[in-house]
Amino acid sequence: MDEIRLPHQHGEGEGTALLQEELDRIDYFQTVAEVFKQLDDTTRIRIFWLLCHCEECVLNISAMMKMSSPAVSHHLRPLKNSGLVVSRREGKEVYYRAADTEQCRLLHQMIERVMEITCPKR
Repeated sequence: MDEIRLPHQHGEGEGTALLQEELDRIDYFQTVAEVFKQLDDTTRIRIFWLLCHCEECVLNISAMMKMSSPAVSHHLRPLKNSGLVVSRREGKEVYYRAADTEQCRLLHQMIERVMEITCPKR
């Protein structure tokens, strides 16, 4: 890797080179952007948050969200495609829940922490 000469030297030295090395890994940042893109919609965040707490079928999610089943399915699709939500079939019924991954746990904690910080206390 070519060493980058910064216009202003502030004494960072080795730290700057390490930061530049990470910045050059664009695919890592693309992965993060894709995850956050799935949560750029209030409805998707609400569905994801719900599924972090329980496993539900589309009909129950629809009732809880006060939305039509097709609308819920529309939001579940990208969540599932991104790996944030998983499903299982039991007979004719499909059940959805948040994936059991470190990424999902972190996103869930982040959502709850932001809600705790920004939501008025009851």
